[in-house]
Amino acid sequence: MPWCEDCSRFWNPPSLGTGGECPSCGRVIAAPPRAPWHFKVMLSALVVYLGFRAYQGVVWVVHRVG
Repeated sequence: MPWCEDCSRFWNPPSLGTGGECPSCGRVIAAPPRAPWHFKVMLSALVVYLGFRAYQGVVWVVHRVG
């Protein structure tokens, strides 16, 4: 639970602002949440997969036309 020194109060994480600031005084009291590592891995795998499928599509079109 984030604690605000200026307000002398505990805050629930959902009640904080998007940047982790106190709703009363605006002081940053908690770091904003980061994206999980597995989300980044999934995104990277998706980019590689779609790039490969685009390459396959271009090769298929070249063989069908030529």
